[in-house]
Amino acid sequence: MKIKLLLVALFISVIGFSQSVNDYKAVIVPLKYDFLKSDNQYRLATITKSNLKKAGFEAFYANEEIPAEYSDRCQLLYIDVKKDNAFLVTKLFIELKDCYGKVVFTSEVGKSKEKEFETAYIECLNAAFVSVNALHYKYSGKAIIPTANTGRGAMNPAAVAVMVPTVTAAVATPAPTVAAVSTPVADTSDPNLLYAQPTETGFQLIDKTPKVVMKLLKTSRPDSFIAIKDGVQGSLNAKDNQWFFEYYQNDKLVSEKISVKF
Repeated sequence: MKIKLLLVALFISVIGFSQSVNDYKAVIVPLKYDFLKSDNQYRLATITKSNLKKAGFEAFYANEEIPAEYSDRCQLLYIDVKKDNAFLVTKLFIELKDCYGKVVFTSEVGKSKEKEFETAYIECLNAAFVSVNALHYKYSGKAIIPTANTGRGAMNPAAVAVMVPTVTAAVATPAPTVAAVSTPVADTSDPNLLYAQPTETGFQLIDKTPKVVMKLLKTSRPDSFIAIKDGVQGSLNAKDNQWFFEYYQNDKLVSEKISVKF
């Protein structure tokens, strides 16, 4: 009886993941993960994108110009690959996050006993994608509803069922709509265009190098962030369909136009 209940719970859990992931149009792939030293080291970014395509997702690199139909950043998922520290064993797992940095799905841990980093990382990443493939992703076209994190980012269907109406009552649901409306349209022809990558607390803005140029911390407003650039702290605000980095220098307010693609 216990085994049957466990299997039912696992089945419901998988359905819950699949339904939430299916609400997103595509996945953004970073060129570098935290445990790597350089962009696309060991071809992990390339392998990630390839595996996402095989799993049925549309996928784009973080510095890639994407079609206009994917311009709403809150309709996209952002993939990250994490490394678990382990003795004599390499472990990697995948996280899919929404535009606010909340984890929507966490994969099974891929393991390898290979000694060479490249071989071990590739084996682990491919193994982690087995659980991503098991989602049988297919875009649903449904409206995206904010969800809660439990544990390592895995979504608890029961918790979501309770929290969804609560969020609506608190008037938190309109937030993604406000963000989409107030977010300035990026000029993709601008040579100084920066690309936003989600972090735990907000975003980091990278150039085409890619190099981290600015760090953004979320506030209660979707059109305003606490911003840090070259050690200078200020704010990034949306005004007149443009972004401006504002800070004080010698007791004078400086407003610097920043071109950002979220």
